[in-house]
Amino acid sequence: MSGANLEGVNLRHARLHKAKLNGAKLDAYLENADLSGADLRGALLRTADLRGADLHDADLRGADLHGADLHGADLRGANLTGTDLTDTYIQGAIGLKK
Repeated sequence: MSGANLEGVNLRHARLHKAKLNGAKLDAYLENADLSGADLRGALLRTADLRGADLHDADLRGADLHGADLHGADLRGANLTGTDLTDTYIQGAIGLKK
């Protein structure tokens, strides 16, 4: 699904463990989705609803999370190098160092 356009799609509780979503447009509803170990390099997740999502060990290098909601998301071990977190709601996110 690399480069897929999933804008606005309801993926709540979806099982996307180790999915190849690099470069995908994921401005979607991903609340409580399992994205652990997923390849999200360069993905567009602007304003995505990622509340409670499992993103541990996900590769988010260069991803755009501008304005996304990561409340309660698990980011332990996630690679956030070069990720845009501007205006991202991160309160309660697990694994983010302040």
